Amino acid sequence: MTPWAEMLRTAAALGIAPEAFWRLSLREWRMLVQAPAGAGPLERTTLERMMEDWPDGG
Repeated sequence: MTPWAEMLRTAAALGIAPEAFWRLSLREWRMLVQAPAGAGPLERTTLERMMEDWPDGG
């Protein structure tokens, strides 16, 4: 059984409108919600380097 309610709540949290959610294929949905293999949390030094490389001007 597909957990539609849970999936819709996740979509809403991601900012995906219901109309867009229902147009997604299952493969697209999985790509949106599953972390890439080997992905881990962003390290502070990596974040700081990215902030220097791409400042937001704020």
